[in-house]
Amino acid sequence: MMNNKSGIRRLVLDVLKPHNPSIVELAGVLGDVEGVDGVNLSLYEMDQKTENVKITLEGMDLDYELIRQEIENMGAVVHSVDEIAAGKKIIEEVETHQDR
Repeated sequence: MMNNKSGIRRLVLDVLKPHNPSIVELAGVLGDVEGVDGVNLSLYEMDQKTENVKITLEGMDLDYELIRQEIENMGAVVHSVDEIAAGKKIIEEVETHQDR
């Protein structure tokens, strides 16, 4: 039996967006997407026309394609998926000697 659930619990996206809509508006839209329990946006670079934001979303069964579509509907584009967590629980990344 095929399961249509993704099992994705956390997505961290690098997104390029115009100044409008604001990150407040974008967070509100993404927070309303089905399956999203929480969203965090951090502005980390800005130029005259665009802003780079890191978007972290958490939920029990995130739909990446739906989220990407909502981001694009707001005039933004996903540059990369920087982190993804799936399964029964979220495993936090552990620092190793190679990371130091």
